[in-house]
Amino acid sequence: MLGDSGTRLTMKIGLLDALGEKMRWHQARQTLLAENVANADTPGYRGRDLKAVGFEEHMQSLSTVKIATVATQPGHIAVSSSDADRFGARTMNSFEITPEGNGITLEDEMMKVAGNQMDYQAITALYTRSVKLLKTALGRQA
Repeated sequence: MLGDSGTRLTMKIGLLDALGEKMRWHQARQTLLAENVANADTPGYRGRDLKAVGFEEHMQSLSTVKIATVATQPGHIAVSSSDADRFGARTMNSFEITPEGNGITLEDEMMKVAGNQMDYQAITALYTRSVKLLKTALGRQA
């Protein structure tokens, strides 16, 4: 949407915002699953996964104030967080312990990766169709 001066106006639409958040969740989960696969042979490594994201939690997070830490002096310790930490990354509980002493089985991780990819593609398709529908409703070419 363009404003009078040609600047882009942003509109928060709850459904599109929630779909975007779900896509970011799937991206963060894909990163964690890739780390699990990469460290499957690392002795003592504990796999991580994200807790399931819920629509209610997302709507509550929209109304909260977000505070970020900033290193104002070069000697300060910088705090960095990934999207995985933002979505509540947690150590996985595994019933099977591999010879390396960790609980990562490649078959399970690859099944999670495939499922995550299919869910991400479904959310992306839904997001794209929602945007096309909005463009049509606004009288713009979809």
